[in-house]
Amino acid sequence: MPEFFAPCPRGLEAVLLGDLTALSAQNARATEGGVEFSGDWALCYRANLESRIASRILWRVKETRYRTEQDIYKAVFELQWQRWFDVSHTIRVNTTAIRCPLKSLEFITLLVKDAVCDRFREHCNERPSVDTLDPDVRIHVFIEDDKLMLYLDTSGDALFKRGVRSHTNIAPIRENLAAGILRMSGWQPGTPLLDPMCGSGTFLIEAAQMSLNIQPGIARGFGFEKLKNFDADSWNRMREQAIAAQLPAKPLDIYGSDLYGDALKTAGRNLEEAGLAECVELKQANVLEISAPAEHGILVANLPYGERMGELDELAELYPKLGDALKKKFGGWTAYLFTADKAILKLMRLSPSRRTPLFNGAIECRLLEYKIVSGSNRRA
Repeated sequence: MPEFFAPCPRGLEAVLLGDLTALSAQNARATEGGVEFSGDWALCYRANLESRIASRILWRVKETRYRTEQDIYKAVFELQWQRWFDVSHTIRVNTTAIRCPLKSLEFITLLVKDAVCDRFREHCNERPSVDTLDPDVRIHVFIEDDKLMLYLDTSGDALFKRGVRSHTNIAPIRENLAAGILRMSGWQPGTPLLDPMCGSGTFLIEAAQMSLNIQPGIARGFGFEKLKNFDADSWNRMREQAIAAQLPAKPLDIYGSDLYGDALKTAGRNLEEAGLAECVELKQANVLEISAPAEHGILVANLPYGERMGELDELAELYPKLGDALKKKFGGWTAYLFTADKAILKLMRLSPSRRTPLFNGAIECRLLEYKIVSGSNRRA
């Protein structure tokens, strides 16, 4: 049975584990930065199509120990790459490592590429070309101490690239991280949702797709379609069933606003191109001045921090005002604020009921939960 690894934003491993288990993944186990699991190729296709949390679905083709660079070359060369993809397909090799005793990851990347090409040359007297920008096949090398793991990427482009959000603003949040935050908030379709700093609309698009049962990968292609074992009939049936299960677009209790008109136009264009424009109500407004669109609901925001908004003193001025606005206008709501700025904990004048560490790429952040009691700054 094929074995896979699904990386995800750090902090979301448990959410991803639950999703893959629900898809009938076997031997699923969360590790730092992802989930190991096994299953058939139909599961691989479905995980690519349906997972909102995974960054990729990687097929593990070898795991071994090594001592020298030559050991790595030999391990790669011994694999029958020609059984998995055609020599006419372009390749790219990505190498990551933890506590690697070898001197150069760049050299290892080159070594693996040479071993793959040499295997093809021995088999058919031809070698695949390298394309670092848009390859047909991605090969991932992971080294931890003296352990070597080799993967073929079944996803192609990263899974957070849904194929629907083509316009972005400064410091956008990735789709799979946004989906994970929505899941951790406990938000369910039908519950009012507000993003008062919506930027390019990532939270809004993810929530609308969840509400209409639109699978996150339905608008894009995948790396597994380039592999020789690709079962096109099975995949086409799966896609057709997913499309048939979608609900028609309609107005939903999903609201977005932003102080900046350009940001709001970007969100509007993304919603329009995703076929979701009528699902979400947008308006230009200051987060400190808006009112709750319903008696209760979930507020979620990717707060600005140093790199995006500029000076730290602006943020120091914003946080206490934001805390006051939430108390005055959002009693009965639960707010989930995502930030990398630890100063917020002292300046908000609200005590979070939960703090969850999450990573936005390499940036350590916190998801702060505030259960808002009107007019109070005590812990709810």
